[in-house]
Amino acid sequence: MEARGKGRGYGRARGQAAGQQQQQQQRPGGRPGGDQGQPAPRGLPQSAWVRPAQPAGSAWPRPQMGSAPQQQKPQVAGRGERQEFDQGAVPRRVIAGEGDQGNQEGSQGAARGGGASSVRGRVVRKEILYTRPQNLKSKKGTIGTPINLIANYLPLIKQGKWCLYQYRVDMAPDVDNTNKRKELVRVAVKDLLKGGYLFDGTVLYTTQRINNDSVDLFVDNSGENVRITIRLVGDLAWGDMHYIQLFNIIIRKCLKLMGLQQVGRNYFMPDNKIVISEHKIQLWPGYFTSMRQHEKDILLNVDLQFKFMRTDTVYDNLLECQGANARKEFQSKIIGSVVLTHYNNKTYKIDDVDFNSTPAHTFKLKDGSETTFKDYFKKKYNVDIRVKDQPMLISRSKPREIRVGVPETVYLVPELCLMTGLTDRQRENFNLMKMLATHTRIGVEGRIKKLMEFSQKLHNKPDVVNEIRRWGLDVGNSLVRFQGRVLPQETVVGGNDAKYSAGPQADWTKELRSRPMLYMPKMERLAVVCSHRNKSATQDFIQLLAKTAGGMRWSLGNPKIFDIQDDRSGSYIEQIEKIINMNQPTMILVILPNNSTERYSAIKKKCYVDRGIPTQMFVARNLTSKGVMSIATKVAIQMNCKIGGAPWCVPIPLSGLMVVGYDVCRDTVNKKKSFAGIVGSLDKNISRFYNICCEHKMEEELSDNFAAAVVLLCKQYKEQNGHYPERILIYRDGVGEGQLPFVVEHEVANIKRKLQEEIYINGEVKMAFVVVSKRINTRIFTEKDNPPPGTVVDDVITLPERYDFYIVSQCVRQGTVAPTSYNVIEDSMGLPPEKLQYLTYKLTHMYYNWSGTVRVPAPCQYAHKLAFMVSQYIHRPAHHDLDNVLYYL
Repeated sequence: MEARGKGRGYGRARGQAAGQQQQQQQRPGGRPGGDQGQPAPRGLPQSAWVRPAQPAGSAWPRPQMGSAPQQQKPQVAGRGERQEFDQGAVPRRVIAGEGDQGNQEGSQGAARGGGASSVRGRVVRKEILYTRPQNLKSKKGTIGTPINLIANYLPLIKQGKWCLYQYRVDMAPDVDNTNKRKELVRVAVKDLLKGGYLFDGTVLYTTQRINNDSVDLFVDNSGENVRITIRLVGDLAWGDMHYIQLFNIIIRKCLKLMGLQQVGRNYFMPDNKIVISEHKIQLWPGYFTSMRQHEKDILLNVDLQFKFMRTDTVYDNLLECQGANARKEFQSKIIGSVVLTHYNNKTYKIDDVDFNSTPAHTFKLKDGSETTFKDYFKKKYNVDIRVKDQPMLISRSKPREIRVGVPETVYLVPELCLMTGLTDRQRENFNLMKMLATHTRIGVEGRIKKLMEFSQKLHNKPDVVNEIRRWGLDVGNSLVRFQGRVLPQETVVGGNDAKYSAGPQADWTKELRSRPMLYMPKMERLAVVCSHRNKSATQDFIQLLAKTAGGMRWSLGNPKIFDIQDDRSGSYIEQIEKIINMNQPTMILVILPNNSTERYSAIKKKCYVDRGIPTQMFVARNLTSKGVMSIATKVAIQMNCKIGGAPWCVPIPLSGLMVVGYDVCRDTVNKKKSFAGIVGSLDKNISRFYNICCEHKMEEELSDNFAAAVVLLCKQYKEQNGHYPERILIYRDGVGEGQLPFVVEHEVANIKRKLQEEIYINGEVKMAFVVVSKRINTRIFTEKDNPPPGTVVDDVITLPERYDFYIVSQCVRQGTVAPTSYNVIEDSMGLPPEKLQYLTYKLTHMYYNWSGTVRVPAPCQYAHKLAFMVSQYIHRPAHHDLDNVLYYL
């Protein structure tokens, strides 16, 4: 198997098999043991960052270590003030508009971690994007056996006649500061509005109608009398986005009342933390909540989640970087990571390191006075910075954050920043991951029990009940129940038209071992490279590999072994270059001594970029492992695919179809660029593919490349079949909720325009564009178990503005299965919903790295593997000789 088969890419390749629950994918971070003081940083080791008699201009100045007094308890996020910096590292003082005082509900700020902006104006809200095709009459399918299901949603119930009124608020004389305006309104309406209200600085929402629809109120502002005019604008229809925003704010306040602690944007239970001291990790359980209008009701989505809280700081990691390249090593380690500042429990992504700034540097405050970072943090947070000369970290705000008043640049102190998430080394630690899984993989019955405990807290805690009911609302105490469908079990087709069932668990591994593969190109010359000490074990493995391939009716020919004397990357590269020049091998099998990324990347660059030769990597420790027979079978299948073969297919009852998968990954060397993988099918069985990899830096560039790639795929399809595809089905992965408008308005529009201009000049473009989402918080289950593979849901928990559905395509034996969401944003193919759903499920059987179903259609998974290979290891598109083989498996 490929040396890179596990690690960061493994979870996606297997579709998070065994249900890792996406909880582990949540952004971790926080202050472990929130009431404990921050430990003093360690002294700098003499060998790494401090050298005796330091010459002028040295990379790392000698820190002046001070005393280490006990810190005060870190501030709970959302209380008091939020520390930010303007451009040029000028701090801004912003009061978090939490709304705990009186009846005021503070709006959800778009800033990191919450709080209201001090910039005057409306809070930016996401409007509902309607992507349901106008020609769609019904999105409900009919194929399959009915099944009773439960989902992790609670219904919102309105008590009596419920209405939300919208009022415009003006002040004379005008007050620019939003926080001040909120304070004045809170005082002014204390006796007028007895129920809850929401005020964002300009517009006020309340469930209570004010008499005469307009009122003038007067309030003192530092000795000046301010007139506040509140005028009715109108009432909002049930389900309006303002309703949804209000309901989400109410629920978030209820989480605080339930005793949960906010870390970043979410809420957790530090009192229930699980401590893994030997790895400096704490696991905090918590809840994800989101309110939204679904098909018939507004539903509250509740999911269990966990935060990985690390106890090491960025400064600790700085100390570990030693040698001449310490700065580069530190930048590589830190840039792109997410840290948590314990003094305000907020998370930040690190974009750069400023080696010319330290906590001792001064900057101007808003009032024009100067202070140092060290003094600023002491005065504002009562935090002592003890290492005077450490470099400063830079976090840059996103454009949408800047638009609502968040500073463009935030400066952070390494000593005060806790690392978040798991390191690669930790992820590769099998025992650690197994230990974490025992806590995060929660089975169906355990999950339902914990969800019901959440429901009971909403209904049994007096403060929470009062908060919900003063708005005239209630939350149902039972999870949503509905009916789904289970699609028929799939038939798998191998070579010589051999057919066998995928079975109820969608796993045909046993049948595959003794059946011929679908397509088996001849292996003309197989070269094997290994170290001299592994030569004997390699010879035994090659014999076993030939035996397992023979069981599937495929011959490896006469493999030739080339051994090298050492394990250096250069020795492998030299030997491979000689083999290619002398023998022009069909494929090279490389036996690696370990999982060294540097060696793996060097070999892949040589073979994939420079020479266009398929390679199969194999780690030496697996040569003699207990499961070597099973491993050999999978390796034989991979090798067959990498030279143009295919092990199986499933019946596709639709002629002239081309399926395209798309995904994008950010380059690990140059963070400013990304690589998009686009993979399209070329035959009626959806078993032969063409690969395109594009580099881009901007969204517009991505959109143009995507459209040009689809046109090129159509031309390749015609070259193989003699005609253009009659229908094009595109599965687009890697789309966040905020990116959906761009995909609809630019990507889809560009593709349709390009196809009309260059391919279907006088005809109709029959195309469906489906957005695929795996990182969702919806969980579907039966009364006591996971639903079987092939379960489809297209009602109740789907969204009325979308043509969407969920499919559970995998069988999960541990934990709770995670469905995949499909959102059809363009459809001119003319297929009824049940056929599009069935076709989508069929395609989850076609990923050749796993003899079972995966979470997404195979072309989509291939696109991810392509983008991942290029962005992680070779950093440029591969040789064109590899365009029509699955070399990245």
